[in-house]
Amino acid sequence: MEQPIPLENVAATDFDAGRAALSKGQWAEARHAFEAAFAHEATPETLEGLATAAYWQGDGGALFAAREEAYRLYQKRGDNRSAARVATLLALEYEAGRGESAISNGWLRRAHRLLEGLEPTPEHAWLALWEGHLALLYHGDRAKARRLIEEGGSLGRALGLSDVETMSRALEGIAMVSEGHVAEGMSRLDETTTAAVAGELDDLGVAGNACCYVLTACEQVRDYDRAAQWHDRVRNYFRRWHGATALTFCRRHYAEILLWRGAWAEAEAELEAMARELPAFAPAALPEATVRLAELRRRQGRTEDAKELLTGLGSHPLALLCRAAMDLDAGDAAAAVSKVERCFRVLPGEDIVERAGGLELLVRAYALRDEHEKAGAALEELSAIAEAADTDGLRAAAAEATGALAAAGGECEAACRSFDDALDRYDRAGALFEAARVRHELAKVLKAQGHGEAAERKARAALEAFERLGAAHAAGRVMDFLRGKPAAGTRPSSPVAGLSGREAEVLHLIAEGKSNASIAERLFLSEHTVKRHVANILTKLKLPSRAAAAAHAARLGAR
Repeated sequence: MEQPIPLENVAATDFDAGRAALSKGQWAEARHAFEAAFAHEATPETLEGLATAAYWQGDGGALFAAREEAYRLYQKRGDNRSAARVATLLALEYEAGRGESAISNGWLRRAHRLLEGLEPTPEHAWLALWEGHLALLYHGDRAKARRLIEEGGSLGRALGLSDVETMSRALEGIAMVSEGHVAEGMSRLDETTTAAVAGELDDLGVAGNACCYVLTACEQVRDYDRAAQWHDRVRNYFRRWHGATALTFCRRHYAEILLWRGAWAEAEAELEAMARELPAFAPAALPEATVRLAELRRRQGRTEDAKELLTGLGSHPLALLCRAAMDLDAGDAAAAVSKVERCFRVLPGEDIVERAGGLELLVRAYALRDEHEKAGAALEELSAIAEAADTDGLRAAAAEATGALAAAGGECEAACRSFDDALDRYDRAGALFEAARVRHELAKVLKAQGHGEAAERKARAALEAFERLGAAHAAGRVMDFLRGKPAAGTRPSSPVAGLSGREAEVLHLIAEGKSNASIAERLFLSEHTVKRHVANILTKLKLPSRAAAAAHAARLGAR
């Protein structure tokens, strides 16, 4: 009679099968094997394997349940090192996946407590690195992050842990980029991402984070060519591993590349897929996908849809910038300034590169309010960031902002030069929407200089691009320009070279017979400021009186 196989041998066979399946990226098979092993013998090692399989399947419920039970069993066994390892991963997942900072902090403190008094182990190194990761990317504490990254990297080198060393270099890289040391930071990120997609890292989760860092950094400095190169390789790598979780996070980066390049339908599909997939395992990442979809809706001219998407997102930095951009679209510069300033209060002070998007909006808003000194200060900071990053995307943004400020000051030739530079760089970077926007701005300045035919050519090129993209609101504004009608919420183009946009607006109202008090009320200015603008207009146009200015404006079609 055949002897029955002992239960512990059955469990061991299933456990080994699960480990083998994990090593091949066969997550469903691994999970089935670990569940079978656990049914025969409840061990924390089996639960750790089950949690890993659940993670890569995108099953957050099973992941947290397995990890927390594994922690309890390790504690019961008295295995403090293993319990600390699991506690560290739970801290990471509660913050990154669920956005529950207090619970994440609780698990971090447990991990520290469990490792107290022990000789240096891999668990010490990983605790330092993952805590540094959270400090850097989720809490903006650069000083703490730098200390922990150095601590973890040093331990990794001492213990011969290649994954730890690679991870520490990757974290240093993204910290450098955020601080404005872009060239050196990107060089480190290129290296560590190469190691990841070449299969040099033992832990697939570590490889996923290393890849995510380079794509995130590319977005920060608008290096979308580099992002596209890495994205293709990263996505192919995780497709081979059937890594659903990594591929979902990859959608965010791919959508941004597509949005930049004008492939809006594809970007929308990626963001909508991400919104479907995230709630199961990382609901904390859902707001970012929602904001990106709202920005797409804003560009499409679907303002009410964008506002609805942003409802409830409060002080999320990207949501504030999207709302500020909508304010500027409507001509409400004061509201835009308020939201950008609130965004800057939310962002960490050391996060230099992240300020670029807000600075662009500030230059335009301050210029619209005739606060040229404040606009110049914002432009100086933006230009410094663009110079440090040295990417076409950010240099184009700085050039566009320079042109906007020059145009607001009536410096038409300088505005044309800056807009031309921005246009060249946006075209080279493949930024279709931004290039069309600059063509429209350039058309306004050319018209103010009296170059009607050139202005019309630029405007029609902008219109064609906006219509091809599906940017209805922007296309409508260009149509208004071509018909000679000022767009809602914007200033009329200057009727003659030499007048600033605000001066042209004042002249337009003078031609309507408005008093200084009425103009001040209409434009939200003081009467003293209006009086100064009137004096500047008379001087620049060499006219003797307000009545002469009104007649001159009428002759030029300012009415």
